[in-house]
Amino acid sequence: MAFVNQASREVQLKIVYYGPALSGKTTNLETIHERIRPDHKGDLTSLDTAQDRTLFFDFMPLEADAIKGFKTRFLMYTVPGQVMYNTTRRIVLRGVDGVVFVADSQWGEMEANVESLSNLEENLRAQGSSLEHVPHVIQFNKRDLDNIAPEHYMEFVLNNGETRRPSFSSVATDGTGVFEALNMIARLVLHRFVSGPTGKDAEGQQLRLVD
Repeated sequence: MAFVNQASREVQLKIVYYGPALSGKTTNLETIHERIRPDHKGDLTSLDTAQDRTLFFDFMPLEADAIKGFKTRFLMYTVPGQVMYNTTRRIVLRGVDGVVFVADSQWGEMEANVESLSNLEENLRAQGSSLEHVPHVIQFNKRDLDNIAPEHYMEFVLNNGETRRPSFSSVATDGTGVFEALNMIARLVLHRFVSGPTGKDAEGQQLRLVD
């Protein structure tokens, strides 16, 4: 849920990167953080567990005209991929405004992708929400590797609901597709916030995330 600070005229919006272990969630955030201007971002913080970690930082776009009179700040989080840290996943998801689901394109990881997406839906339901009501996009990551599933197969497995979500091919290690996915989820989140329950179109929604 967006947090509006009337005193500072700032809107804070939370985006969470979700997906199975080693799918590229951490690499996404590291790549994004590296390429945003220093004066527009906070420190990249890591909460380490024995086998996994949660990353987070905040940043302000160079341009964001969607919410007139307010600055926009995005709070960026990853969740741990290991199943044993599901409690941490639920905590990180609290108050989420948008989700980037990072899927591993390797054939051998399809079951893990499906399980993680189902787990995301379950954890959202636990807080009274659902994927139908939370803006989200899907990244088909690791497209540079051998033995990867074709995109149309991944669409069928992970994105075949009544309402198909925007999807992006990506290579998080070199930034391919990373900012395209981020820009889309940022636009969806801003649109949802500005249009509200009336469903009216948001005005503006101009964004520039990096130079």
